[in-house]
Amino acid sequence: MIELPVVVMGVAGCGKSSLGGALAQAEGAHLIEGDAYHSESNREKMRRGIALTDDDRADWLDVLAGELRAGRANVVLTCSALKRAYRDRLRAAAPGLRFVFMEIDPASARARIETRDAHFFSPSLVASQFAALESPVGEAGVLRVDALAPLPQLLAEVGAWLRGAAQP
Repeated sequence: MIELPVVVMGVAGCGKSSLGGALAQAEGAHLIEGDAYHSESNREKMRRGIALTDDDRADWLDVLAGELRAGRANVVLTCSALKRAYRDRLRAAAPGLRFVFMEIDPASARARIETRDAHFFSPSLVASQFAALESPVGEAGVLRVDALAPLPQLLAEVGAWLRGAAQP
């Protein structure tokens, strides 16, 4: 069982929802799907291929921080958390928060997004995600994983890390 909340993060198309959902199920954790908390205006911008700004993301991050503050210890949150300031905002809501960074290349991320059905994120926004990304590698409490690895391998790697059997 996960003892601390964890955020599965990365650019759109990296597989946050897939890994986050599988991890929550495997660990009996509560899943908070970050995309479900975007405002309708933010969703509409993304549908139209307009990249979100820090101001656009502020309320969304506040809501996610509130979810983390709700006191559940066994939580998996999926959230892009592209910038250090965003991650620090979430850390302030849940001391000890850990992040699993799903690293992927731009071409693979775009290819995955192009195959999605009925998702609000426009493939044209992939470049803006990479432009905004401030890699968390080297920050405390961060595990970098290869987003293209098979899901069972990712689950095993993350599970071992969360239990202290592996260090980032």
